[in-house]
Amino acid sequence: RPEFVPIQDQEGLPRVLLIGDSISMGYTLPTRALLEGKANVHRIPTNGGPTSNGVKSLAKWLGEGKWDVIHFNWGLHDLKSMPDGTPQISLEDYEKNLRTLVAQLKATGATLVWASTTPVPEGELKPPRSNADVVRYNEVAAKVMAENGVRINDLYALCLPRLAELQLPVNVHFSAKGSAALAEQVAAVIAEVLPKK
Repeated sequence: RPEFVPIQDQEGLPRVLLIGDSISMGYTLPTRALLEGKANVHRIPTNGGPTSNGVKSLAKWLGEGKWDVIHFNWGLHDLKSMPDGTPQISLEDYEKNLRTLVAQLKATGATLVWASTTPVPEGELKPPRSNADVVRYNEVAAKVMAENGVRINDLYALCLPRLAELQLPVNVHFSAKGSAALAEQVAAVIAEVLPKK
């Protein structure tokens, strides 16, 4: 997958890391293109999955280098319904894991940007997910970010009124046009917080 191919840093530019699931995979390349010449935009070399995966893998993903900005999200995998009807990661554990992850991210000294989880459409999704859960998980994340002084990039609010236009039918994923719209907002928020020369 081209978004997983490591990039070579252009000297003198700030380093940005994108962390997230397949939604972020969709906006990685257009975000990188929009920030060309302004930042080296890296991403984790995988689908970030649920917060439990982040807790296990974050140290490896951060590596040894210095990051100026880290734009991150977990949520869609946490809230997906398992065969017994319970979420993969309970709301309580989601909050606990997010606190662990934010503490680890803050320790990097990077400017942090949290991306809210994007909406889930109506219809029979496989695996099942509900938008009511997206709202609940986003509320918990917003509380954790507020307490930690982390800026929020509200991708949920961006997409909600435009789902029919941006999202694939009965699917949590976005069309190329949708990923481009997400990338525009992601790149704009990152550009605002890049260190000034």
